[in-house]
Amino acid sequence: MRIAILGWGSLIWDDGWPKFDEQRGEWLEDGPVLPLEFSRVSETRGSALTLVIDEEHGRECKVMYAMSKRRNPDDAIADLRDREGTILKRIGFYFPNDRSRKCEAPVPATIPEWAASKGIDVVVWTGLPSNFAQKNGVRKGETFSVDAAIAHLQKLTPAGKAAAATYVWRAPAFVRTPLRERLETEPWFKQDAS
Repeated sequence: MRIAILGWGSLIWDDGWPKFDEQRGEWLEDGPVLPLEFSRVSETRGSALTLVIDEEHGRECKVMYAMSKRRNPDDAIADLRDREGTILKRIGFYFPNDRSRKCEAPVPATIPEWAASKGIDVVVWTGLPSNFAQKNGVRKGETFSVDAAIAHLQKLTPAGKAAAATYVWRAPAFVRTPLRERLETEPWFKQDAS
């Protein structure tokens, strides 16, 4: 059973999760293309904006993947659910050879084709949705836009701003979203070279 875990954010760079990391191989760069944006307000990162698959506001980015060392797909799904500290319905999965297995997270159209091209039996990913309209710190109900996201980030506490900056700066280079590109031009958000 070949089980691939997709990654595009802290799953790749935050190595403080040995129980998860010991159950996967190295991150590989030729994953599928997915629409990503920093459009989820994180409850664990001081309201920083984190990366999610966002069909409406995201930009197409090639993501990474690692092969799970698990043989049972349910174990690989549980590993990711535990790592992400979420519930099962927030974990995406795709079983090419078992159409009866359905997840609640939307399955991006690029995943089935990519899985077939790689001979992957199961694909697993974090399926957290954007929650910007419900959780942004400026105007509840306002949908995500780059300007609204900038306003949200500017209203964060110093600790929240630090968490947001760290998350954006540490995102892999392949993540080129409209918000990231705008933040890179903002003097208050530039990374200190030291």
